[in-house]
This record gives sequence, C-alpha cells and structure tokens, in this order.
Amino acid sequence: MTAVTVKTDYAALVKAAKTGDREAMERLLMRAQEAAYRFSLLVCGHQEDAEDVMQEALLKTYQHVKQISEPDAFRTWLYTTVRNACLMKRRRHIGEPTKFVSIEQSAGEDDRMSVSEVAESLRADQRMIDGWMDARLRAALKELPAPYRTVLVMREIEGLSTKEVATITEVSEANVKTRLHRARLMLRRRLEDK
Repeated sequence: MTAVTVKTDYAALVKAAKTGDREAMERLLMRAQEAAYRFSLLVCGHQEDAEDVMQEALLKTYQHVKQISEPDAFRTWLYTTVRNACLMKRRRHIGEPTKFVSIEQSAGEDDRMSVSEVAESLRADQRMIDGWMDARLRAALKELPAPYRTVLVMREIEGLSTKEVATITEVSEANVKTRLHRARLMLRRRLEDK
C-alpha cells in the first residue's frame, strides 16, 4: 500500500467513525493498533511500556475520534499521541538505561509469515544472503542515535511525509531533512564497515 492510499483509508475510516459507524471504528482501531505498537516500541524501548502506550493511544482514538478536525492527518495525530505517551512513560523511568527494541521484534506476526513464505520459495543460498543482509541492516539501525533512527524509520519504513515527521518529533521540516540525510549517511557508513 502506498502512503497516499494508507492516508486515504485512515481518513475514510475516521470520517465514518465520527458519524457513529461502529464497524468503521473497529476497523480504524484494528489498523491503528499495529502502527501504534510498532512505533511505541521504537520510541518507548520497553515492550511493557509499548503495550501500555498502544492501549492508551487506541483508547484516546476511541474517545476523541469525533474531535479529530483533520481526518487526513490521522496518522500524524496517532503518532503524536504515541510519542507523547512514551515520553510520559520515559519520565517515570528516569535513571534506567535507555534501550531500544530491534526492528525484527517490532514486526507483526503477519509480516513474519509472509517473509517466511517468500523465503521458502527462494534458493537456499539466496535465503542465506538475504538473512545476512537483514541482520546487518538491523544491527546498523540499532547503532544509530535515537533521533536519527526515529526519523529514518518514520520516513523510510512507516512512509510518513517530512511534514508529518516534523509534527510528530516537534522539530522543523528542515531539521527533519537534515537528520534524515545524516541518518542515511551514518547507516551507509555502518553498513560499509560490517
């Protein structure tokens, strides 16, 4: 699905849910659940906190869907809600070491199934090369400083626009572009070194 299609789908579900359509609300919550959990793992760093934050984001979606003034910006609203909830959780964990969950742990069950189905159709040597490349990429991503990793994941993996990332991270669009450029360079260097 393209970013435009995802944005349009969310907007349609938000508009329908605002009118009281229970099926649309249920579908909106189901769609938002995966994105909220995946992003909260990245930002919170603790699985337990990520689960709590996801639940909080879904509850806020349910409670405040009628107040969302721009249905096209729902993903931005959702990621901002998740980010703020994670920051509140993080404040409670002051003094604890910061750690981040690997990209592989944030993938949903459906993603793992589809990857293994594809992998079974590949030759053994190709699967070995792909596994090695995936491990290198995950290791290199984990080494990036958090602000750069966050921007890179939101833009390249989540497919958010620069404006959406700027809104979520509360930095300027120019700063997002700078961080994204630096993150790509750091990632490239780390991949070349491995």
